[in-house]
Amino acid sequence: MIDHGHDLASVRDATDRLLAAAAELDNASVAEPSRLPGWTRGHVLAHLARNADALVNVLEGRPMYVSGEARDADIERDAPRPLQAQLTDLRESADRFQAAGAAPADWSRTVELRNGVTDSASRVPFRRWAEVELHHVDLGIGYELEHLPEPFTEREIVFLADRFSGHPDVPPTRLTDGTRAWRTGREATEPEITVTGPAPELLGWLAGRRDGAGLTVRGGSLPGLPPL
Repeated sequence: MIDHGHDLASVRDATDRLLAAAAELDNASVAEPSRLPGWTRGHVLAHLARNADALVNVLEGRPMYVSGEARDADIERDAPRPLQAQLTDLRESADRFQAAGAAPADWSRTVELRNGVTDSASRVPFRRWAEVELHHVDLGIGYELEHLPEPFTEREIVFLADRFSGHPDVPPTRLTDGTRAWRTGREATEPEITVTGPAPELLGWLAGRRDGAGLTVRGGSLPGLPPL
């Protein structure tokens, strides 16, 4: 069962870690490339702030973004700001998200995200948690997939494995860290490919953050995954 209250607290903790780490940067390093192609660290920080506001929209029954073009334009507008402006915006937008999450609500209701995707409102805090944790890694400032809280890593593997489950372009695949196992891809009407490795490596591959070089594959080659 999803505990949205627990996830809201986890979002707050993850945001505090990110803010403390980003505060060690300076204006020059914010303008340097992040690990995301074409984005500086400023782009990542701007995206995180605007994503918080977008998820407030979701929780309050408004469209997540006015449009995809407006989303991209907002990030481009905010990316060049100096460090202190980035930190203030990220902190204040995070506070707005927490306030929206604390408001009395029916957490079993269905909400609409981007591109017509729907989900339970109770899953929105976890989605924000994933944004904060993975983009902290994307900043390239010493926070790695191995530093992610283990409960988050396991849940994000489950989330992404479910996302690719039944996808016609992904062969039947069994994922395992040697203790736990997950399945993804098409229904197993053909032999499964087994992908084995540490949970952070599995998550990195599923989330498009690593190329799978740290994984062992049996029964075929490492499947290519569609973009998230």
